[in-house]
Amino acid sequence: MRFRNLKMRRIPAMLVAAAIFTVSGASNAEAEKVTANITAGKQLFLNGKDAVSPCQSCHGEKGLGLDAMQTPKLANDGYAYIVKQLTNFGDDTRTDLTLGVMNLFAKQLSEEDRRNVAAYLNTLEPASEPSDLAALKAAGTEVGEPYKGQILVKFGVIGKAPACSSCHGYNGRGADPIYPAIAQQKYVYLVNQLKHWRDGTRANDPLGQMRAVAKSLSDEDINNVAAYLSGAPKSTIGNGFVPTNESVLENLKLTK
Repeated sequence: MRFRNLKMRRIPAMLVAAAIFTVSGASNAEAEKVTANITAGKQLFLNGKDAVSPCQSCHGEKGLGLDAMQTPKLANDGYAYIVKQLTNFGDDTRTDLTLGVMNLFAKQLSEEDRRNVAAYLNTLEPASEPSDLAALKAAGTEVGEPYKGQILVKFGVIGKAPACSSCHGYNGRGADPIYPAIAQQKYVYLVNQLKHWRDGTRANDPLGQMRAVAKSLSDEDINNVAAYLSGAPKSTIGNGFVPTNESVLENLKLTK
């Protein structure tokens, strides 16, 4: 099995390992005990287990999310990020404000289950399924202007917010293991989460960074940023290369 799409920017191995186990709740001393079974993760994602519904039923077969259900894209968002979110749902550090089911489901998952499904999601072939902004607008959803959102994403606005790319990488393509990919994330989910960060109903961000940024954003700012990010390309027209480098999962004992 090839893991080229599990790769990340080139960061010293010691730093990568430390960051992974910091965000996932494990200590460095536990690093050698961490394993991930991709086949088991696929089984969980596609078929669920016991009282846990299949992940694909809400997030789509390819993990690309569904605007109609307000659910996020999970595929290639970042291994450590997915583990952290499942852990936070499980210990109620984060509350599912969308469908109200993730806290219950996450409590039914073992630590191994969480690692397995996160590893599987990062083996999926990169795919693009941008939100249909025209259809959302026609259905009555308030939709922002992508060209205005691009300013905040790429450059930030002095006195308002730093550039999203300063943490999340170019056009929000992700900076695993800390910052998830937000490029091509679903529009409705992005809007909802930015508002949750702003009002403090979501508060599981490292060092309160997202709450600090979102509190200065207006509804218009949020709609514009989400409109741009939902279809943001991960590379430029002149350079189609997207950095991969070493896999963040090389620190795990992967099994098929």
